[in-house]
Amino acid sequence: MLPFFIVAMAVAATVAEPKFATVDNLLNLATQMMPLLILAVGQTFAIISGGLDLSLAAVMSLAGVIGVLTMADYGPFAGVAMMLVTGIVMGSLSGGIIAYFGVSPLVVTLGILSVAQAGALILSSGVPIYNIDQSYASAIGFGTLLGIPSMVWIGVACAIVGGLVMRHTVFGRHVYAVGSSVSAATKSGVNVKLTTVLVYAASGLCAALGGVVLTAWVGSAQPVAAPNLTLESLAAVVLGGVALTGGSGGIIQAVYGVIILSMLSNIMNMIGVSAYYQTLVIGVVIIIAVVLDRLRTVAAR
Repeated sequence: MLPFFIVAMAVAATVAEPKFATVDNLLNLATQMMPLLILAVGQTFAIISGGLDLSLAAVMSLAGVIGVLTMADYGPFAGVAMMLVTGIVMGSLSGGIIAYFGVSPLVVTLGILSVAQAGALILSSGVPIYNIDQSYASAIGFGTLLGIPSMVWIGVACAIVGGLVMRHTVFGRHVYAVGSSVSAATKSGVNVKLTTVLVYAASGLCAALGGVVLTAWVGSAQPVAAPNLTLESLAAVVLGGVALTGGSGGIIQAVYGVIILSMLSNIMNMIGVSAYYQTLVIGVVIIIAVVLDRLRTVAAR
């Protein structure tokens, strides 16, 4: 029903504010939702495997800071590469601790959140870094291809690749198996520990990719970049229909959730709703998403 709900939201928004359906606003909406979409893809990997990742926004901040500092000496390609490597390393660290020490993903990723956030603040001295490479900012943050912003192409590509990996690879099947039952997956010959490490490495990679697009878009490396994106990614994934218990759902459900949250925010901005009330609405949506997930789980039993 979510696609129909999205269409109904769009129609209602257009009736309330005709500017919503303009090409400029739709492109702006698509651009704004890309960082959330990319992080939601990583969050989907973690949740389907039976865990979750609370460190996404912090890893994104750390990757952005390290990348911009690297660009100053070695150029944009090296900077982007360092961002991606940073995300993979931090994600693998989370996955390794979870897999080999049997610690709760919530506790581990919360700890990694603090480590990554502290690292970003220390490296940046607690202030945004504005002297980023202009060619990088122009190409990714403000460039277009066929009239569509580069950020949109990157976000869509991330979602497509994530969906293909989850549905059409052995690794994807192993992720579903681990999320459904660790015991059954182990007995079936799945390397649960390696799968867990790879899941969080993928999540960290998505966080870093989010840092690539967000840093280019805002024109600076923020040591505390969009901290709400982690909870919003969690809300989007659950709202879209991915079970918090793991083992079911997919990237397309996360995409639905991201579209709904982003449209809601865009509509409230256009009709002049205060930022305070917007935060309240997002909080209510998160609660509703969790309740719906619980109701789905009970109904499935």
